[in-house]
Amino acid sequence: MSAILGRKLGMTSIFSEDGVFVPCTVIEAGPCPVVQIKTKDNDGYDSVQIGYEPIAERKVNRPEAGHFAKHEVAPTRHLKEFRQLVDKVKNGDVVTVESFTVGDKIKVSATSKGKGFQGVVRRHHFGGVGMSTHGQSDRPRAPGSIGSSSYPSRVFKGMRMAGRMGGERISVRNLTILRVMPEQNLILIKGSIPGAMNSIVEIVKL
Repeated sequence: MSAILGRKLGMTSIFSEDGVFVPCTVIEAGPCPVVQIKTKDNDGYDSVQIGYEPIAERKVNRPEAGHFAKHEVAPTRHLKEFRQLVDKVKNGDVVTVESFTVGDKIKVSATSKGKGFQGVVRRHHFGGVGMSTHGQSDRPRAPGSIGSSSYPSRVFKGMRMAGRMGGERISVRNLTILRVMPEQNLILIKGSIPGAMNSIVEIVKL
């Protein structure tokens, strides 16, 4: 299995073998039980569904409880399907960080930090109207005119304006695994990844 779910613990830094100072992100990944294997014959497509973070049975609603009971797997808080990853696994198998090795190239997906309602300067890196020396004391962060004259007399869809920022699913490819610690279920990934601390991340080997 070449995919796993985990939780972002934060960032740290290590020294490589040649003495280079490398910032990295610490991920607590797995163990993730295989909950369900979907096939094209039965479900219309191939995928492997894995779970993460055990949860008490009393905290699972009845449909989910029936799903876990049907596949004879202990309940988990999170479920995720990986359609492109169909290996020789069966229900009840456990995916651990040992599926990855140092130097593997991976894709990490997570929900980015929510930043609320933001203006165009922060959201789209506008320079602002400016002109502070010509009496524009209250316009340094304004978006400026968005009009289109008498034709087409409307605002085009996709116009960069103020709005909600962050809280979106982001994937980063070609990240490198620096260290794998099976005893603590930890993976150290070079650089930063999307998401806040304690957020759930998906790791897929490329």
